[in-house]
Amino acid sequence: MRSRRGEGERPVEKLRRRLAHADQGWLFASIATQVADRRRELGLSQADLASLCGTTQSAIARLEQGGRPPRIDTLLRIADALGCELQVELRPRPDTDED
Repeated sequence: MRSRRGEGERPVEKLRRRLAHADQGWLFASIATQVADRRRELGLSQADLASLCGTTQSAIARLEQGGRPPRIDTLLRIADALGCELQVELRPRPDTDED
């Protein structure tokens, strides 16, 4: 029988695997951290936040743990529930030549 990726992994191994690809998901990781920090700052549980933005506690937990990124409309509802603005910005890369 085939095991799922990460099943039975020690926490340190999970962290190493996540950090190996951190540059690919830095924006989402940053948002996930900010959501968790702001939720705690407001004294909300994951279930409280989920109720405020019309999603499930497990969806909030997945977001905060770096699971699959939520849709933009879900992120907008979470930001609103936390009294925040969601800002996404496109900037030219430093190595991009502009003619």
